[in-house]
Amino acid sequence: MINGRRWGTEDFDALCWHDAHVHGFRLVHFNEDEGCADLVMDIDFVLGWQPSGTGFLFTVCQAVLRFHGASELKLQLDYATPTAGMSPFMMTGIERAELVRPNGHRSWRWKIPISWPQGLLEFAAPDFTQTLVGEPHVQPRQFLAPEKRNSGLVLLD
Repeated sequence: MINGRRWGTEDFDALCWHDAHVHGFRLVHFNEDEGCADLVMDIDFVLGWQPSGTGFLFTVCQAVLRFHGASELKLQLDYATPTAGMSPFMMTGIERAELVRPNGHRSWRWKIPISWPQGLLEFAAPDFTQTLVGEPHVQPRQFLAPEKRNSGLVLLD
């Protein structure tokens, strides 16, 4: 069982969010003095790809991805231009660049390109954690069917 497996900022280079689907996100743990909050996403995380016949099988598990102390959020998401029906949006991946504040405080500038529909999330945050909250499923698509997800997920307050 891998439910509860957890990664953090130090694992960034070993993780890949290509084709991760985002089913929900919210802001929690507001810090009014610092002007930040945790940005929490309910995702289908692709743990692995394996060739199968003319396609691939994907090992997918529900996860909670939390960026701690996020600020300067920019969100662009366009379901209207392609006349797309509402569905989870899909990440291309996650990029980061070091951010050094004028006072010397170090953090990260995060960029999450969205491939379906077109979009982008950008924000600053010093770190993240990701926790698996379900069991992995081997299947021919990169996202979980509703019956394979914990729809009552509270996003780990």
